[in-house]
Amino acid sequence: MSINGAPVSAVVAVDVGKKTAALLATGADRRRLLGPVDFAMTAPALAAVLERVCAVLPAGPVKVGIEAAGHYHRPLLAAGVWPVGWQVLELNPARVTEQRRVQGRRRVKTDAIDLEAITELVLAGHGVPVTARAAAVTELTGWAAHRRRRVLTRTATKNQLLAQLDRCFPGLTLALPDVLGTQVGRLVASEFADPHRLAALGVTRFIRFARNRGLRVRRPVADRLIAAARDALPSPDAVVARQVLADDLALLTDLDAQILAAEAQMARLLPDTLFAPLTTVPGWGTVRAGNYGAAVGDPHRWPGAPQLYRASGLSPAQYESAGRRRDGTISREGSVALRRALIDLGIGLWHADPAAKAYGQALRARGKKGAVIGCAMAHRANKIAYALVRDQTGYQPDRWA
Repeated sequence: MSINGAPVSAVVAVDVGKKTAALLATGADRRRLLGPVDFAMTAPALAAVLERVCAVLPAGPVKVGIEAAGHYHRPLLAAGVWPVGWQVLELNPARVTEQRRVQGRRRVKTDAIDLEAITELVLAGHGVPVTARAAAVTELTGWAAHRRRRVLTRTATKNQLLAQLDRCFPGLTLALPDVLGTQVGRLVASEFADPHRLAALGVTRFIRFARNRGLRVRRPVADRLIAAARDALPSPDAVVARQVLADDLALLTDLDAQILAAEAQMARLLPDTLFAPLTTVPGWGTVRAGNYGAAVGDPHRWPGAPQLYRASGLSPAQYESAGRRRDGTISREGSVALRRALIDLGIGLWHADPAAKAYGQALRARGKKGAVIGCAMAHRANKIAYALVRDQTGYQPDRWA
Protein backbone atom coordinates (compact mmCIF):
# COMPACT_ATOMS: atom_id res chain seq x y z
CA MET A 1 0.00 0.00 0.00
CA SER A 2 1.31 3.41 -0.92
CA ILE A 3 0.52 7.10 -1.24
CA ASN A 4 1.67 8.61 -4.52
CA GLY A 5 4.01 5.67 -5.00
CA ALA A 6 5.54 5.80 -1.49
CA PRO A 7 4.79 2.98 0.98
CA VAL A 8 2.49 3.90 3.86
CA SER A 9 4.13 3.67 7.24
CA ALA A 10 1.07 3.95 9.49
CA VAL A 11 -2.67 4.35 9.67
CA VAL A 12 -4.49 6.64 12.10
CA ALA A 13 -8.12 5.57 12.59
CA VAL A 14 -10.62 8.02 14.11
CA ASP A 15 -14.13 7.24 15.38
CA VAL A 16 -16.02 10.49 16.01
CA GLY A 17 -18.81 11.10 18.48
CA LYS A 18 -20.82 14.15 19.40
CA LYS A 19 -18.42 15.48 22.04
CA THR A 20 -15.49 13.08 22.00
CA ALA A 21 -13.55 11.01 19.50
CA ALA A 22 -11.44 7.86 19.72
CA LEU A 23 -8.12 7.36 17.92
CA LEU A 24 -5.97 4.35 17.11
CA ALA A 25 -2.54 4.47 15.46
CA THR A 26 -1.39 1.30 13.72
CA GLY A 27 1.71 0.49 11.69
CA ALA A 28 1.62 -0.89 8.17
CA ASP A 29 2.48 -4.29 9.68
CA ARG A 30 -0.71 -4.05 11.80
CA ARG A 31 1.29 -3.49 14.97
CA ARG A 32 -0.56 -1.20 17.36
CA LEU A 33 1.43 1.97 18.03
CA LEU A 34 -0.95 4.01 20.17
CA GLY A 35 -4.45 3.67 21.53
CA PRO A 36 -7.26 3.47 21.50
CA VAL A 37 -7.29 6.87 23.21
CA ASP A 38 -10.24 9.20 23.70
CA PHE A 39 -10.02 12.95 23.30
CA ALA A 40 -12.49 15.82 23.35
CA MET A 41 -13.55 17.38 20.06
CA THR A 42 -11.64 20.58 20.71
CA ALA A 43 -8.56 22.09 19.11
CA PRO A 44 -6.32 21.82 22.25
CA ALA A 45 -7.33 18.19 22.85
CA LEU A 46 -6.64 17.26 19.22
CA ALA A 47 -3.27 19.00 19.30
CA ALA A 48 -2.32 17.09 22.45
CA VAL A 49 -3.26 13.70 21.03
CA LEU A 50 -1.50 14.48 17.72
CA GLU A 51 1.67 15.22 19.67
CA ARG A 52 1.46 11.75 21.23
CA VAL A 53 0.75 10.16 17.85
CA CYS A 54 3.65 11.85 16.09
CA ALA A 55 6.01 10.68 18.84
CA VAL A 56 5.34 7.01 18.07
CA LEU A 57 4.84 7.04 14.31
CA PRO A 58 7.62 5.72 12.08
CA ALA A 59 8.96 7.86 9.28
CA GLY A 60 6.93 7.80 6.09
CA PRO A 61 3.51 8.66 4.69
CA VAL A 62 0.48 8.35 6.96
CA LYS A 63 -3.17 7.73 6.13
CA VAL A 64 -5.97 8.99 8.37
CA GLY A 65 -9.28 7.10 8.23
CA ILE A 66 -12.33 8.92 9.60
CA GLU A 67 -15.77 7.31 9.75
CA ALA A 68 -18.52 9.67 8.63
CA ALA A 69 -20.81 10.57 11.51
CA GLY A 70 -23.44 12.99 10.25
CA HIS A 71 -21.96 16.46 10.69
CA TYR A 72 -19.94 15.67 13.81
CA HIS A 73 -16.88 14.51 11.88
CA ARG A 74 -16.78 17.55 9.59
CA PRO A 75 -14.35 19.59 11.73
CA LEU A 76 -11.74 16.85 11.36
CA LEU A 77 -11.94 17.11 7.56
CA ALA A 78 -10.98 20.79 7.45
CA ALA A 79 -7.69 21.86 5.92
CA GLY A 80 -4.82 22.27 8.36
CA VAL A 81 -6.21 19.94 11.02
CA TRP A 82 -3.76 17.12 10.33
CA PRO A 83 0.00 17.41 9.73
CA VAL A 84 1.16 18.30 6.23
CA GLY A 85 1.57 15.25 4.01
CA TRP A 86 -0.99 13.08 5.77
CA GLN A 87 -3.77 11.79 3.52
CA VAL A 88 -7.25 12.00 5.02
CA LEU A 89 -9.86 9.42 3.95
CA GLU A 90 -13.59 9.49 4.69
CA LEU A 91 -15.26 6.10 5.26
CA ASN A 92 -18.90 5.16 4.85
CA PRO A 93 -20.41 3.91 8.16
CA ALA A 94 -22.09 1.04 6.27
CA ARG A 95 -18.67 -0.09 5.05
CA VAL A 96 -17.33 -0.01 8.61
CA THR A 97 -20.30 -2.07 9.81
CA GLU A 98 -19.71 -4.61 7.07
CA GLN A 99 -16.05 -4.85 8.04
CA ARG A 100 -17.05 -5.65 11.62
CA ARG A 101 -19.11 -8.53 10.26
CA VAL A 102 -16.15 -9.75 8.23
CA GLN A 103 -14.13 -9.80 11.45
CA GLY A 104 -16.83 -11.88 13.15
CA ARG A 105 -18.08 -9.05 15.38
CA ARG A 106 -21.45 -8.39 13.86
CA ARG A 107 -23.23 -8.14 17.22
CA VAL A 108 -20.47 -6.32 19.09
CA LYS A 109 -19.97 -2.58 18.57
CA THR A 110 -17.43 -0.67 20.61
CA ASP A 111 -15.13 2.19 19.77
CA ALA A 112 -12.11 -0.13 19.83
CA ILE A 113 -13.70 -2.60 17.40
CA ASP A 114 -14.81 0.21 15.11
CA LEU A 115 -11.27 1.59 15.10
CA GLU A 116 -9.89 -1.82 14.12
CA ALA A 117 -12.45 -2.05 11.30
CA ILE A 118 -11.50 1.43 10.06
CA THR A 119 -7.82 0.48 10.14
CA GLU A 120 -8.41 -2.67 8.11
CA LEU A 121 -10.41 -0.75 5.51
CA VAL A 122 -7.70 1.88 5.12
CA LEU A 123 -4.97 -0.77 4.86
CA ALA A 124 -7.06 -2.48 2.16
CA GLY A 125 -7.17 0.74 0.16
CA HIS A 126 -10.75 1.82 0.87
CA GLY A 127 -11.99 5.30 1.70
CA VAL A 128 -12.69 8.47 -0.24
CA PRO A 129 -9.85 11.03 -0.23
CA VAL A 130 -10.90 14.33 1.32
CA THR A 131 -10.12 17.23 -0.97
CA ALA A 132 -10.56 20.97 -0.50
CA ARG A 133 -14.08 21.68 -1.73
CA ALA A 134 -14.61 24.91 -3.57
CA ALA A 135 -16.01 27.64 -1.37
CA ALA A 136 -19.01 28.03 -3.66
CA VAL A 137 -19.90 24.33 -3.38
CA THR A 138 -19.58 24.42 0.40
CA GLU A 139 -21.88 27.43 0.59
CA LEU A 140 -24.26 25.86 -1.92
CA THR A 141 -24.51 22.77 0.28
CA GLY A 142 -25.47 24.89 3.26
CA TRP A 143 -28.18 26.80 1.42
CA ALA A 144 -29.59 23.64 -0.18
CA ALA A 145 -29.86 21.97 3.23
CA HIS A 146 -31.46 25.11 4.68
CA ARG A 147 -34.03 25.21 1.89
CA ARG A 148 -34.80 21.50 2.26
CA ARG A 149 -35.48 21.90 5.99
CA ARG A 150 -37.71 24.91 5.40
CA VAL A 151 -39.67 23.06 2.71
CA LEU A 152 -40.30 20.16 5.09
CA THR A 153 -41.39 22.60 7.80
CA ARG A 154 -43.68 24.37 5.34
CA THR A 155 -45.31 21.09 4.37
CA ALA A 156 -45.96 20.22 8.01
CA THR A 157 -47.32 23.73 8.63
CA LYS A 158 -49.67 23.47 5.65
CA ASN A 159 -51.02 20.16 6.96
CA GLN A 160 -51.69 21.78 10.31
CA LEU A 161 -53.29 24.77 8.60
CA LEU A 162 -55.71 22.52 6.74
CA ALA A 163 -56.74 20.91 10.03
CA GLN A 164 -57.39 24.34 11.55
CA LEU A 165 -59.34 25.42 8.46
CA ASP A 166 -61.63 22.41 8.81
CA ARG A 167 -62.40 23.58 12.35
CA CYS A 168 -62.88 27.22 11.33
CA PHE A 169 -64.61 26.80 8.00
CA PRO A 170 -66.12 23.31 7.53
CA GLY A 171 -66.59 22.46 3.85
CA LEU A 172 -64.05 24.96 2.48
CA THR A 173 -61.70 22.26 1.16
CA LEU A 174 -64.63 20.70 -0.72
CA ALA A 175 -65.41 23.96 -2.52
CA LEU A 176 -61.71 24.76 -3.10
CA PRO A 177 -59.54 21.60 -2.89
CA ASP A 178 -56.18 23.37 -3.10
CA VAL A 179 -56.80 26.09 -0.55
CA LEU A 180 -53.19 26.96 0.30
CA GLY A 181 -51.92 26.44 -3.24
CA THR A 182 -53.97 29.28 -4.75
CA GLN A 183 -54.06 33.00 -4.10
CA VAL A 184 -57.84 32.90 -3.67
CA GLY A 185 -57.52 30.16 -1.08
CA ARG A 186 -54.88 32.14 0.83
CA LEU A 187 -57.19 35.16 0.76
CA VAL A 188 -60.10 33.19 2.17
CA ALA A 189 -57.93 31.57 4.84
CA SER A 190 -56.49 34.88 6.01
CA GLU A 191 -59.56 37.16 5.72
CA PHE A 192 -62.59 34.87 5.97
CA ALA A 193 -61.73 32.11 8.40
CA ASP A 194 -65.17 32.88 9.87
CA PRO A 195 -67.59 31.58 7.19
CA HIS A 196 -70.39 33.87 8.40
CA ARG A 197 -68.39 36.94 7.28
CA LEU A 198 -67.96 35.48 3.81
CA ALA A 199 -71.64 34.48 3.57
CA ALA A 200 -72.71 37.99 4.56
CA LEU A 201 -70.44 39.51 1.92
CA GLY A 202 -72.07 37.76 -1.02
CA VAL A 203 -70.70 36.79 -4.42
CA THR A 204 -70.49 40.20 -6.06
CA ARG A 205 -68.92 41.96 -3.11
CA PHE A 206 -66.45 39.10 -2.61
CA ILE A 207 -65.30 39.37 -6.24
CA ARG A 208 -64.89 43.13 -5.78
CA PHE A 209 -63.05 42.58 -2.49
CA ALA A 210 -60.56 40.24 -4.20
CA ARG A 211 -60.13 42.60 -7.17
CA ASN A 212 -59.17 45.45 -4.84
CA ARG A 213 -56.34 43.22 -3.59
CA GLY A 214 -55.09 42.43 -7.07
CA LEU A 215 -56.80 39.02 -7.41
CA ARG A 216 -59.18 37.93 -10.11
CA VAL A 217 -61.82 35.46 -8.94
CA ARG A 218 -64.02 33.69 -11.46
CA ARG A 219 -67.71 33.78 -10.68
CA PRO A 220 -68.16 29.96 -10.52
CA VAL A 221 -65.40 29.78 -7.90
CA ALA A 222 -66.98 32.63 -5.94
CA ASP A 223 -70.38 30.93 -6.12
CA ARG A 224 -68.94 27.72 -4.66
CA LEU A 225 -67.17 29.59 -1.85
CA ILE A 226 -70.24 31.59 -0.86
CA ALA A 227 -72.42 28.47 -0.95
CA ALA A 228 -69.93 26.61 1.25
CA ALA A 229 -69.86 29.54 3.68
CA ARG A 230 -73.65 29.58 3.95
CA ASP A 231 -73.84 25.81 4.46
CA ALA A 232 -71.00 25.63 7.02
CA LEU A 233 -71.92 24.18 10.40
CA PRO A 234 -70.69 26.06 13.47
CA SER A 235 -67.81 24.41 15.33
CA PRO A 236 -67.42 24.70 19.14
CA ASP A 237 -63.65 25.25 18.90
CA ALA A 238 -63.75 27.64 15.93
CA VAL A 239 -62.65 30.67 17.94
CA VAL A 240 -59.45 29.03 19.17
CA ALA A 241 -58.85 27.50 15.73
CA ARG A 242 -59.02 30.94 14.09
CA GLN A 243 -56.40 32.29 16.51
CA VAL A 244 -54.09 29.35 15.81
CA LEU A 245 -54.76 29.71 12.09
CA ALA A 246 -53.65 33.35 12.12
CA ASP A 247 -50.34 32.40 13.79
CA ASP A 248 -49.78 29.54 11.35
CA LEU A 249 -50.44 31.81 8.37
CA ALA A 250 -47.82 34.26 9.63
CA LEU A 251 -45.38 31.36 10.03
CA LEU A 252 -46.18 30.12 6.54
CA THR A 253 -45.50 33.56 5.08
CA ASP A 254 -42.13 33.68 6.85
CA LEU A 255 -41.24 30.19 5.61
CA ASP A 256 -42.09 31.17 2.03
CA ALA A 257 -39.81 34.18 2.32
CA GLN A 258 -36.93 32.10 3.69
CA ILE A 259 -37.32 29.52 0.92
CA LEU A 260 -37.24 32.24 -1.75
CA ALA A 261 -34.15 33.77 -0.12
CA ALA A 262 -32.39 30.38 -0.09
CA GLU A 263 -33.25 29.85 -3.75
CA ALA A 264 -31.82 33.28 -4.57
CA GLN A 265 -28.57 32.35 -2.84
CA MET A 266 -28.43 29.05 -4.76
CA ALA A 267 -28.96 30.93 -8.03
CA ARG A 268 -26.08 33.25 -7.12
CA LEU A 269 -23.68 30.42 -6.28
CA LEU A 270 -24.49 27.89 -9.00
CA PRO A 271 -22.70 29.71 -11.88
CA ASP A 272 -19.46 29.60 -9.86
CA THR A 273 -19.54 25.78 -9.61
CA LEU A 274 -19.05 22.91 -12.03
CA PHE A 275 -22.79 22.19 -11.88
CA ALA A 276 -23.86 25.25 -13.89
CA PRO A 277 -24.33 23.22 -17.16
CA LEU A 278 -27.18 21.30 -15.54
CA THR A 279 -29.51 24.26 -15.97
CA THR A 280 -29.36 23.75 -19.75
CA VAL A 281 -31.42 20.56 -19.41
CA PRO A 282 -35.19 20.98 -19.87
CA GLY A 283 -36.93 20.79 -16.52
CA TRP A 284 -33.77 21.37 -14.48
CA GLY A 285 -33.74 24.76 -12.84
CA THR A 286 -31.62 26.29 -10.13
CA VAL A 287 -33.15 24.28 -7.30
CA ARG A 288 -32.78 20.87 -8.92
CA ALA A 289 -29.24 21.59 -10.14
CA GLY A 290 -28.26 23.08 -6.78
CA ASN A 291 -29.62 20.13 -4.80
CA TYR A 292 -27.69 17.75 -7.05
CA GLY A 293 -24.48 19.76 -6.67
CA ALA A 294 -24.87 19.90 -2.90
CA ALA A 295 -25.40 16.13 -2.72
CA VAL A 296 -22.47 15.29 -5.03
CA GLY A 297 -19.97 17.75 -3.54
CA ASP A 298 -16.62 17.39 -5.28
CA PRO A 299 -17.44 15.69 -8.62
CA HIS A 300 -13.83 14.55 -9.06
CA ARG A 301 -14.20 12.08 -6.18
CA TRP A 302 -16.55 9.92 -8.29
CA PRO A 303 -14.87 7.69 -10.92
CA GLY A 304 -18.04 7.46 -12.98
CA ALA A 305 -21.82 7.67 -13.10
CA PRO A 306 -22.34 4.07 -11.87
CA GLN A 307 -20.52 4.84 -8.62
CA LEU A 308 -22.69 7.91 -8.09
CA TYR A 309 -25.86 5.95 -8.71
CA ARG A 310 -24.75 3.22 -6.35
CA ALA A 311 -24.01 5.79 -3.66
CA SER A 312 -27.60 7.05 -3.89
CA GLY A 313 -28.94 3.67 -2.77
CA LEU A 314 -31.19 3.27 -5.82
CA SER A 315 -29.41 0.14 -7.07
CA PRO A 316 -31.52 -3.00 -6.53
CA ALA A 317 -30.29 -5.71 -4.20
CA GLN A 318 -29.24 -8.86 -6.07
CA TYR A 319 -28.61 -12.37 -4.80
CA GLU A 320 -27.21 -15.16 -6.96
CA SER A 321 -25.97 -18.55 -5.78
CA ALA A 322 -25.61 -22.02 -7.29
CA GLY A 323 -26.93 -20.81 -10.63
CA ARG A 324 -30.10 -19.35 -9.17
CA ARG A 325 -30.67 -15.62 -9.07
CA ARG A 326 -33.10 -13.67 -6.93
CA ASP A 327 -33.31 -9.89 -7.27
CA GLY A 328 -34.64 -7.81 -4.44
CA THR A 329 -36.04 -4.35 -4.01
CA ILE A 330 -34.15 -1.06 -3.96
CA SER A 331 -31.68 -1.16 -1.10
CA ARG A 332 -32.01 2.53 -0.13
CA GLU A 333 -28.61 2.31 1.53
CA GLY A 334 -26.66 5.43 0.74
CA SER A 335 -26.95 9.18 0.63
CA VAL A 336 -30.52 10.36 1.22
CA ALA A 337 -29.75 13.78 -0.25
CA LEU A 338 -28.26 12.26 -3.40
CA ARG A 339 -31.18 9.85 -3.77
CA ARG A 340 -33.72 12.67 -3.50
CA ALA A 341 -31.73 14.82 -5.92
CA LEU A 342 -31.60 12.10 -8.60
CA ILE A 343 -35.30 11.29 -8.25
CA ASP A 344 -36.12 14.99 -8.54
CA LEU A 345 -33.94 15.29 -11.66
CA GLY A 346 -35.77 12.30 -13.11
CA ILE A 347 -39.12 14.00 -12.47
CA GLY A 348 -37.86 17.10 -14.25
CA LEU A 349 -36.89 15.03 -17.28
CA TRP A 350 -40.23 13.25 -17.30
CA HIS A 351 -42.14 16.53 -17.41
CA ALA A 352 -39.99 18.59 -19.78
CA ASP A 353 -37.72 16.43 -21.98
CA PRO A 354 -39.48 14.82 -24.99
CA ALA A 355 -36.99 11.95 -25.27
CA ALA A 356 -37.26 11.13 -21.57
CA LYS A 357 -41.04 11.35 -21.72
CA ALA A 358 -41.11 8.90 -24.65
CA TYR A 359 -38.81 6.57 -22.73
CA GLY A 360 -41.08 6.67 -19.68
CA GLN A 361 -44.18 6.05 -21.78
CA ALA A 362 -42.47 3.06 -23.39
CA LEU A 363 -41.73 1.63 -19.94
CA ARG A 364 -45.33 2.17 -18.90
CA ALA A 365 -46.55 0.43 -22.08
CA ARG A 366 -44.42 -2.56 -21.08
CA GLY A 367 -46.29 -2.75 -17.79
CA LYS A 368 -43.62 -1.30 -15.53
CA LYS A 369 -44.81 0.11 -12.22
CA GLY A 370 -44.49 3.76 -11.27
CA ALA A 371 -41.64 3.15 -8.81
CA VAL A 372 -39.67 1.25 -11.47
CA ILE A 373 -40.21 4.06 -13.97
CA GLY A 374 -39.12 6.59 -11.36
CA CYS A 375 -35.87 4.71 -10.75
CA ALA A 376 -35.29 4.40 -14.50
CA MET A 377 -35.74 8.15 -14.86
CA ALA A 378 -33.35 8.77 -11.97
CA HIS A 379 -30.80 6.46 -13.63
CA ARG A 380 -31.14 8.36 -16.91
CA ALA A 381 -30.85 11.70 -15.11
CA ASN A 382 -27.75 10.47 -13.27
CA LYS A 383 -25.94 9.64 -16.51
CA ILE A 384 -26.87 12.95 -18.11
CA ALA A 385 -25.90 15.02 -15.07
CA TYR A 386 -22.56 13.26 -14.61
CA ALA A 387 -21.66 13.69 -18.30
CA LEU A 388 -22.54 17.39 -18.34
CA VAL A 389 -20.52 18.10 -15.19
CA ARG A 390 -17.58 16.04 -16.43
CA ASP A 391 -17.47 17.61 -19.91
CA GLN A 392 -18.67 21.09 -18.87
CA THR A 393 -20.97 21.27 -21.87
CA GLY A 394 -24.61 22.14 -22.36
CA TYR A 395 -27.39 19.65 -22.93
CA GLN A 396 -27.59 18.21 -26.45
CA PRO A 397 -31.00 16.56 -27.03
CA ASP A 398 -29.76 14.55 -30.04
CA ARG A 399 -27.10 12.87 -27.91
CA TRP A 400 -29.62 11.63 -25.34
CA ALA A 401 -32.52 10.84 -27.68
